[in-house]
Amino acid sequence: MGVEDNILSLIGGTPLIRLKKVVKGFNGNFFTKFEAFNPGHSNKDRIALHIIKEAENKGILKPGDTIIETTSGNTGFSLAMVSLIKGYNCILAVSSKSSKDKINMLNAMGAKVYVCPANVSAEDSRSYYQVAKNLHDEIKGSVYINQYFNELNIEAHYKTTGPEIWDQTDGKITHLVACSGTGGTISGCAKFLKEQNPDIEIIGVDAYGSVLKKYHETRELDTDEIYPYRIEGLGKNLIPSATDFDAIDLFVKVTDEDSAHTAREVTRKEGLFVGYTSGAAMQAVKQLNQSGMFKDDDCVVVVFPDHGSRYMTKIYSDDWMNDQGFFDSDNHKGAHKIEYI
Repeated sequence: MGVEDNILSLIGGTPLIRLKKVVKGFNGNFFTKFEAFNPGHSNKDRIALHIIKEAENKGILKPGDTIIETTSGNTGFSLAMVSLIKGYNCILAVSSKSSKDKINMLNAMGAKVYVCPANVSAEDSRSYYQVAKNLHDEIKGSVYINQYFNELNIEAHYKTTGPEIWDQTDGKITHLVACSGTGGTISGCAKFLKEQNPDIEIIGVDAYGSVLKKYHETRELDTDEIYPYRIEGLGKNLIPSATDFDAIDLFVKVTDEDSAHTAREVTRKEGLFVGYTSGAAMQAVKQLNQSGMFKDDDCVVVVFPDHGSRYMTKIYSDDWMNDQGFFDSDNHKGAHKIEYI
């Protein structure tokens, strides 16, 4: 019988899909690694399963233990899903910047959720970093995943996502474009791909208000770079050790507004219902194309990390877009007014 034992066996093996309409007139050939095809609808399924398996193999995790994590939503959902199936408790400290959709999904998956203020320093006792650490100290039999400083975050993508992209492009990939938050996806893919061909360009996507691009260029943390921004799961106000800055060739910064519009554009033009960070990744590609980065025979892979259903109250809400000052008629082309009978 063609039956899966449980949903966890469906993690990985996501498709590579050619992009057409959204890159019309661009130089090069463009493809997305569409991570929404994971059962938890994001690339974070990969690290959740890998890190938990490693903890089990080392005897760190035992039946009935509690998994604790800091998350903007996607890692939390993946950890909650894996915990539910494997029989662990799950507690998540979530940024208040996360969409209500994500927070409700975490709760629905059986996790205990603490929503923490987004615009405080990492050292603040209210930050989701400190809340998670304190919960770990208080709860006996708990394991703190700590994705920002966990080398297994990189290893998960080195062992799965990177090889998949190499095989799916028959080794013809010339550029990888991926958002950088914890840095695990881009670093793990970069490590594998550059082992195969060191000439592959690895391009990270950062947000205005984040420190990653400046740190990559100077190796100094500039706190003057930090200010509030809206994109979830992208950029940081600290330097994650799960980011291998030496493996990344270039960082591109994108705005909240451009990323939101581009996510909606990808959805309308390609029929791929993508999340906010996917819009950011595609916006970076648009900016790179305008700068003359790509040649006609280039093979560019863009990682779309999650699904648009997690942003229904944000970028796919006209009210939210209006409230942010993002909405205008030019970026609403192709959409229809909802009619109530």
